[in-house]
Amino acid sequence: MEKTSYYLGIDLDNDNAVISYFQLNMKEPETVSTVAGSEVYQIPLILAKKHGIGQWFIGEEAKRLALLQGEEAVSGLLQAALAGKEFFIEGETYKAQELLALYIKKLVYLAGKLGNPVIPDFLVITLEQLSREVTELFLQVAERIGIPEGKLTLIDRRESFYYFAFSQQKELWLHDVCLFDNRGDEVWCRRLERDQRTMPQLVTISEEQRNIDRANKDASFLKIVSEVTGGHIVSAVYLTGDGFDGEWMKESLSFLCKGRRVFMGKNLYSKGACYAAARKCMTEENSWQFVYMGDNEMKVNVSLKVQSQGKTEFFTLISAGDNWYETVGECEVLLDGSNEIDFWLQLPNSKEAKIEKLTLADLPERPPRTTRLRIKAQPVSDMEVKIRIKDLGFGEIFKSSDKTWEYMMSLENVQ
Repeated sequence: MEKTSYYLGIDLDNDNAVISYFQLNMKEPETVSTVAGSEVYQIPLILAKKHGIGQWFIGEEAKRLALLQGEEAVSGLLQAALAGKEFFIEGETYKAQELLALYIKKLVYLAGKLGNPVIPDFLVITLEQLSREVTELFLQVAERIGIPEGKLTLIDRRESFYYFAFSQQKELWLHDVCLFDNRGDEVWCRRLERDQRTMPQLVTISEEQRNIDRANKDASFLKIVSEVTGGHIVSAVYLTGDGFDGEWMKESLSFLCKGRRVFMGKNLYSKGACYAAARKCMTEENSWQFVYMGDNEMKVNVSLKVQSQGKTEFFTLISAGDNWYETVGECEVLLDGSNEIDFWLQLPNSKEAKIEKLTLADLPERPPRTTRLRIKAQPVSDMEVKIRIKDLGFGEIFKSSDKTWEYMMSLENVQ
């Protein structure tokens, strides 16, 4: 990978965005601040249009302009775009999706003003939750702002935490790693654990949501962290979220710092997204020794056993750890005479495989290796894969029957 490769990571919710950038000649990602010399990283997810001209502003500048013009700035863009809403501004109607794309484009340009390229080599956007609808929305946004196809991916904040944690020096992830995300009265408690018996190492996140007692925040948080870390060896702890503002942590911070490294900041997720972008572009084998198994990741490898140049090998259609919203596996094969296809289903930490045998009913009879099939595997969840098989025939010798077969393959009982 070239040293000039340029990656962007955006942490986004319905209220704010944080954007970081990363190049391989940098020690770590840098986060964009709209206030020079400060660590004010959150950029409100709002837009305002200057009256009479087609000039738009975002964040705090949009707030000031809207106040000056005596109007409300456009806010809540993420939910509005997902709901297909429209906004009526200065006599014109704007789709929320168009305005969200404009906001993201201006975010990307903010990083570009710091001497970076305008368009990143890869962009990762991290959100609290993912869905098929969110994925489709941001693919359309990427097209609008000139991000090439295949150069954007979405991850949730848990996966961003995973990429951030394992991109740090080894002593910080030698044992478990904890993240406490405090927003309002809620604290999301997340603990990274890795299985060192497997290669690559399987990484999981245990998660629970707790509430902090406002009347006695320090004691309440101390109880939470002591219970979450109890019985576990924790190398590092990360604190993020507006709830940690102020200097109210005394006993709880003292407890956390005993035998652990503790870090606090509001740009962990955007930095994690940068690291994710860099990792997803790496082509070197064994460049990353972990596989994350979260809510959005496939839990099972789906493969075909094939003959290639006289050798028997496995062709992987779906890899455990791939995001099921985005991954699709496709290949073409020649049948050896049977009308059955074996799919090998295997957990990444197991040497055993389950064989799922699919029969192609009414397949035309032909000599061995004269039936070409296109096989497409597309997940519909992290434990279900839709298989579509099409008969392509064999050139001019055997015309295609145009038959297709579809199966829904469950991965639930793979052990």
